[in-house]
Amino acid sequence: MAVSFDLFGTLVDADQPADPAAAVADELEARGVDVPPDWNELYASPQIDAPDGAEVPLPAHVDCALASRGIDYENNAVRRAVVAAFDPDVETRAGALEAVAAARERGPVAICSNCSVPELVARTLIRSDLERDEFDAIVTSVACGWRKPAPEIFELTADELGVSPDRLVHVGDDPRTDGGCEAVGGTAILLEDVPLRELPARIETRV
Repeated sequence: MAVSFDLFGTLVDADQPADPAAAVADELEARGVDVPPDWNELYASPQIDAPDGAEVPLPAHVDCALASRGIDYENNAVRRAVVAAFDPDVETRAGALEAVAAARERGPVAICSNCSVPELVARTLIRSDLERDEFDAIVTSVACGWRKPAPEIFELTADELGVSPDRLVHVGDDPRTDGGCEAVGGTAILLEDVPLRELPARIETRV
């Protein structure tokens, strides 16, 4: 058995900007990038025609939005602006450390999270009480190109942990996305059914 955890909303709470478009705009302007007057509309509109289930990295989305208005910028200003806009304060959830420890006693452990912002998972881990070394693999949608519930992200997570998908137990808080593990034959444990403090006992009963 192998266990993967959704990071955000499951193991940690990480704050997000109340107005993401405005936060990104502020960081762009701080780096000398012009922000068009219709920015809010551009930010909210699809900019890249991606396959169903594919992840569009937020810097690519922002880049295309700016390019549609003929706005150029130097170096990696857009990526740096996006990363800064979503730089989080982090609080580790009660029971998270115990849940990860219980999972490690049963087999390899991973993080499997949807995240369109580069570096966000790494920054979140650093600011949490969790240790990077506790996880045998980190799988994010921005890195692998697929968002949960796409089967590809769960299959990749299982492969990274050295098990078949039907031996993967995924813990998360969103039935729509995290429940996708069951489509590849794995098991989804949702916090609405099993609170975090009860996870160690639940994991120990899995064969």
